[in-house]
Amino acid sequence: MVVRKAVIPVAGLGTRFLPATKAQPKEMLPLVDKPVIQYIVEEAVAAGIKQIIFVTGRHKRAIEDHFDRNLELERNLEEKGKEELLKIVREIPDIADFIYIRQKEPLGLGHAILTAEPAVGNEPFAVLLGDDVMVSEPPAVGQLIEVFERFRCSVIGLQEVPEKDVEKYGIVGGKEVDEGVFKLDELVEKPSREEAPSNLAIAGRYVLTPGIFDALRKTPPGRGGEIQLTDALQLLNRREAIYGRILEVKRYDTGDKLGFLQATVDFALMREDLREPFLKFLKERVEKEIRDGGDG
Repeated sequence: MVVRKAVIPVAGLGTRFLPATKAQPKEMLPLVDKPVIQYIVEEAVAAGIKQIIFVTGRHKRAIEDHFDRNLELERNLEEKGKEELLKIVREIPDIADFIYIRQKEPLGLGHAILTAEPAVGNEPFAVLLGDDVMVSEPPAVGQLIEVFERFRCSVIGLQEVPEKDVEKYGIVGGKEVDEGVFKLDELVEKPSREEAPSNLAIAGRYVLTPGIFDALRKTPPGRGGEIQLTDALQLLNRREAIYGRILEVKRYDTGDKLGFLQATVDFALMREDLREPFLKFLKERVEKEIRDGGDG
């Protein structure tokens, strides 16, 4: 079984970034000059995935347009001799095959993944959450695919979090069977500190067997009236083994304002054309803050 497909749910409203997301998808907010969603797609492609299935909602057409051809723009760039930009623009639609499926109601992550079943079919697939940008080599989802190829079971990306933060995440418990790899026996969505089986949090990357679809159909609505993927995974875990792997990545939560700003700074510093002048600006800005006592 080869993991050839990835599901990326992008139907959320992005309310934490209003008013910027009133008329554009939060996934299209740029980190320097590339939208967040393109980093997610490129991670999947780098892991060998050939087909991207977007689960979309209303007002998400900008995502479809971004991964489509824009002949007028290409012609304009060609006429002006901007060959490097033309190459970048033309490469975007060709990096993968794209499918778009509409989630008609905002009924949670589990429901979004179930919506993708007709496009996934009866084969294993990856899930990448669009808020989590991860920098690593090999790519984050590729680390999970490696574990899947060993055990032929669903694999969940994990990261350790402070105990005070377990209430913000899906938390797992299990036995470590290899360095950083756990055979899971418990999955709990946003438990209290007292209920949490560990401090290992689900980190926005999954490789799932098609058995998850039947588990999702049998999962009643949970917190907030939504169908929670974590609840469905707990149900699936009664029938087939599920593993977790601690991801070796630098993770940015771009769905959070502070996380988005941190990602913007770090991605700018990764750019050879921006690093030196941007570092100079940051240094001068910090020195001014110190001199002025934080008054701007």
